[in-house]
Amino acid sequence: ETGRLALYLLGLRATCPPPEPGPQRSLVTWLKYYLEQDWAGSRQHGHPLTSYYQYSLGVLALCIHRKRVREEVIRRLLVAEQHGRFGHAGGSTADTEAVAALAFACLERERLVGARLAAELRAATHRVKRRMVEAQGWDGFFGNVYSTPWAMQVFIATNTCRTQPAYGRAMAALLENLNAFTTAATMAQALPVLHGRSYLDIASMHCQEEPDTLMPIGPEPLTEMSGNKIVRLVVECPKPQCPQRQLYDQMVPAPAGTSLLDVLKAATVQGPNNFTFSTQDTPQGLFLSRVLGLEAQQWKRSYWQLLTAPSTSLQMGVADYRPCDGETLILRLSEW
Repeated sequence: ETGRLALYLLGLRATCPPPEPGPQRSLVTWLKYYLEQDWAGSRQHGHPLTSYYQYSLGVLALCIHRKRVREEVIRRLLVAEQHGRFGHAGGSTADTEAVAALAFACLERERLVGARLAAELRAATHRVKRRMVEAQGWDGFFGNVYSTPWAMQVFIATNTCRTQPAYGRAMAALLENLNAFTTAATMAQALPVLHGRSYLDIASMHCQEEPDTLMPIGPEPLTEMSGNKIVRLVVECPKPQCPQRQLYDQMVPAPAGTSLLDVLKAATVQGPNNFTFSTQDTPQGLFLSRVLGLEAQQWKRSYWQLLTAPSTSLQMGVADYRPCDGETLILRLSEW
């Protein structure tokens, strides 16, 4: 629960809650407890019980609420950054590194650590920025479309966005791909960046009474596309868990313009091979949780990776990505 509770507390602080203590204090206490559990897990297993992404979010949220964190908890995150332990198989570390760097920058700015540790955190933030610039893709993204706002927040929080050309390229790429942000959680990452802000600005907000003028609007209906398409669907599972590495390989017909989720649904009703899958609803949207009876389990640090052949990770989720006619899509059970 570390990451989910951290995001909730960040949102709660941004909405200017009443000054009197209430449930907010209890939630902060719970977050400190979960973070301590993650810290203990990292000592025992070499990694947090959740992930370094959630661990970093926990430190960031506590810092935004100006709550001190034990130095041992902070140093566990610092050591992970120094030794490159944020990565997972076949994936980008941009989002985790960015959230960790924001936590480091917040601890330094809010003066919640001593001078020596503050200098180490400042150096770590600088290293993260340098790595992100060096790893920026040809498309302008830091990692992918969803991790890019996180990375851009680091440049904003450290007042280096105006002097860093990579930031301008990322902003151009972000503006061209705003349709990828379809959930509240992903929008919450992109909106501050579009206004030149980072999550660190929440800590210094001057709350003023504002009229309730927000009006909900419905999404524009998607343009219907006529015709059909055929997508090749492949399911892979690594050895030794699966003696046959490739568990499924079929051509799946579906209406043109449909999402990957619709393609998976179409595969369940076609023969001869029975295809099954399950999804899990999360704040970031639908995630694949089970395919052909194989479940992605957090305690095993496994997840279903979505790729387009031969080995390009998808930039969108299962419900948002719309494959092209003739495209090969790979569902691969991977470890992070």
